[in-house]
Amino acid sequence: MIHTVQPGETLGTISVDYRVSLKRLYAANPGIGQLHVGQKIQIPGLPEPSTIAYTIQISVGKRRLTLYNNGRLVKIFPIAVGRMLTQTPVGDFVIVNRQYNPGGPFGVLWLSLSKQGYGIHGTNDPSSIGKAVSHGCVRMYNRDVLQLAEIVPNGTRVSIRP
Repeated sequence: MIHTVQPGETLGTISVDYRVSLKRLYAANPGIGQLHVGQKIQIPGLPEPSTIAYTIQISVGKRRLTLYNNGRLVKIFPIAVGRMLTQTPVGDFVIVNRQYNPGGPFGVLWLSLSKQGYGIHGTNDPSSIGKAVSHGCVRMYNRDVLQLAEIVPNGTRVSIRP
């Protein structure tokens, strides 16, 4: 996949956000030097999001995750979002990896977003769905996150809006 460098990003921060080693980033981008805003760099191991039919749109205010296939509505899921002091980040991300049974408050599945420390995951507290209670992640009912993960591959675009 191709990443467009944003203000303040370094190869180190990009490496962390996409869970790709610096060594792999350098290998995928021979001769890369000082980064500049707008520069395109290859992220190895992820498909180009434009080749994936599915997209996810998250509305923090409405507390819902909407799944689309080629622009057509597939399903709307209720979610929990970040509380006031630990808000869910707004922006455009991709799913970079997944972990089943991560334990603790993350329920049955963790889908990592291309922003370190944030993801879409299940929950061990289903009563939290519909509320602003998380540390910034998007919580789903366990059955819903499993259903979502069966459909969307890594590289799927995730757009989070207020």
